[in-house]
Amino acid sequence: MSSYPFAQTNWVIEAFNRYDFSNIHHVCDIGGGTGHLLGHLVVKYPHIRGTVLELESVTSKKELLIAPKLGVSERCFYVTGDMFSTNRQIPSADAYIMKMILHDWSDEECIKILSNIYRSSPDHSRLFIAEHLVPGPDTPHFSKLFDIHMMCAASGRERTVDEYSSLLEQSGWKYIQTLRPHHKSGLIEVIESSKS
Repeated sequence: MSSYPFAQTNWVIEAFNRYDFSNIHHVCDIGGGTGHLLGHLVVKYPHIRGTVLELESVTSKKELLIAPKLGVSERCFYVTGDMFSTNRQIPSADAYIMKMILHDWSDEECIKILSNIYRSSPDHSRLFIAEHLVPGPDTPHFSKLFDIHMMCAASGRERTVDEYSSLLEQSGWKYIQTLRPHHKSGLIEVIESSKS
């Protein structure tokens, strides 16, 4: 698992190249691991501060955390918490990001995670979901092979844009657009809170 963040961070950063972050000042990475993605986002956008929400089994291993290695410890923090908890362990932020998280879980589990984030989110907040999205049935794509892997290894699966949109709608969020990196090996959905 530790080898994936390098490639995944690159396609997420690439997908964000034309995105306007000027009104986003605090990003919370849900299940962000050692902070590889969030640390690099904070480096690229100096006005942003970040919070990684992770289990204690990750946050307690200080020697593995990425923010100090990137020199952004003063703007990138680690908070111990559980995305499944209903005790408001998720920090309030302008934007939330989840990279390769939801594909691990069933629809019911995804709705619980997304609902917990929604309840913790302020008005006008955003949620970015980085996943391999499944295209139409006649289009060959890596995500379809990965879908088989996920069905064998976990309770989750890869999903289409429509399937994610349905999960988001059931959790209080509204789908806005999909940002695609040039090489199209991964996709990012952008969602806006429907509280506003």
